[in-house]
Amino acid sequence: MQAKDGGICRIKLPCGRLDVDQAERIARAALQHAGGVIEATNRGNLQIRGIRAGNEDALIGELLDAGLGPSTPGADDVRNLMVSPAAGVDPQALVDISPLAAELLATLENTPRLHALSPKFALLLDGGERLAMLEHPHDIWLCALPLEEGVGYAFGLAGCPPVSANDAPALAIVPAAQAHALIIALLDLFLELAKPEQTRMRHLLENHSPADLLQRLQERLGDALLPTGDWRRAPAQGNAHLGVHAQHQPGLVHIGAATVLGRLAAEQLLGLADLARRYGDGNLRLTPWQSVLLANIAETAADAVIHNLRALGLLTDASEPLAHIIACTGASGCAKGLADTKADALRLGELLPAGDEQPGIHLTGCSRSCAAAHRAPFTLLAVAEGRYDLFARQTLGSGFGQLLGHHLTPDDAAELLASLTATRSFTR
Repeated sequence: MQAKDGGICRIKLPCGRLDVDQAERIARAALQHAGGVIEATNRGNLQIRGIRAGNEDALIGELLDAGLGPSTPGADDVRNLMVSPAAGVDPQALVDISPLAAELLATLENTPRLHALSPKFALLLDGGERLAMLEHPHDIWLCALPLEEGVGYAFGLAGCPPVSANDAPALAIVPAAQAHALIIALLDLFLELAKPEQTRMRHLLENHSPADLLQRLQERLGDALLPTGDWRRAPAQGNAHLGVHAQHQPGLVHIGAATVLGRLAAEQLLGLADLARRYGDGNLRLTPWQSVLLANIAETAADAVIHNLRALGLLTDASEPLAHIIACTGASGCAKGLADTKADALRLGELLPAGDEQPGIHLTGCSRSCAAAHRAPFTLLAVAEGRYDLFARQTLGSGFGQLLGHHLTPDDAAELLASLTATRSFTR
């Protein structure tokens, strides 16, 4: 993919994970073939920016040699599966989702008929972890819940797991043993029923009701489907992707650090790999908050790891405003951007006060909103260089929400945002 600042190579990571050798090879490839700039995405993946013309094939070859490609040709686009970054270590989880995720990824990659799915068709497997991204809409989502005998999965389409009473309920529940079969049946149903222009589940639901799809599922799965009642998913813990948190395993912790505006210098990635090798399990876990998680660290080593993460220029404290700001590439790297969103976001982060109540803020250079998978509590939409319209998210309605200010500078926006959050007029 080509951008204003050079080529872009997106690297899909299975469940957001890579080992330290792969991380080091990505960093070195970014230095050799591009400008050394790596971005963490809102789906737990990485991308290299600024690839120099003529270096594309060599870069791709090095990444494939590192085991960073799909197991079969043509399967990369269907590897859109999100799990909690803390899967397998989260003390609140009802089940370790990792085996089911690995089985599903293998099926997606090795089943040619499924390669017809859109590159944006996305799946969520949720084990009930406290660290969970529940606000990203997914075409198909499954959430673990306790049954009288073991664990089952509530599931839904074209949306998010229900947390509040007003959220759309799950369609049904399936026993854990039927979860893989359920997902494949849903994917097959979609491919059979969708018209060529219907690339996402929400498009299919315009012509086929959830009740219709549920009836078709029952014909394929028999009596495996159970009613949901009034089930709601327990809320995720805020800011659990930052700082030190106890694991399910006694004496071990996972430690999270946010990138600054989604950017990782190659040297930072090399530093993270070194920390994971010295203190952790030799793996890095990328998160949908554009942050990194190091797991299986001895509790006694937590302070040393935090010190080293901060020395790398990463954010580990949830009270830092910059840890809650996201921004697209902006005018410096995108022809559609109307403002230098990265520079303006840095300015905003400097001006906003630190504190426990930090709202999510999204700066976007145009209305496409590429950096955010869902509406942030506050959105700053560029309207000219250094000027933004400020919106507050609303529960109902489309678009960015309620317009609060027009043609604001970053300084203007910081003053208004500080007054709004101080009075707790809006919540995360």
